[in-house]
Amino acid sequence: MQWEEVRKIYPDQYVKLQILASHTQGNIKYVDEVALIRAIQDPQEATKELLRSKDGVIVSHTGNEELKVEIRTLRGLRGVVQHEN
Repeated sequence: MQWEEVRKIYPDQYVKLQILASHTQGNIKYVDEVALIRAIQDPQEATKELLRSKDGVIVSHTGNEELKVEIRTLRGLRGVVQHEN
């Protein structure tokens, strides 16, 4: 499903999506195709779902004209992980 289709079917709502296809330019991932998981009515629930998202699952608002994700790198975490025996 294309983002434009999702926007038409679920206007002015948060949606949880699985990314099926995307391309990257610089540090921006542009999402080309998605599968709708579900619509989310409550903004607080949408935030919780976004924070729990992983493995290509995102939450976005259909008010956004483009579906894109900023790619960030984690810095300064070297040496933080500790292993227990």
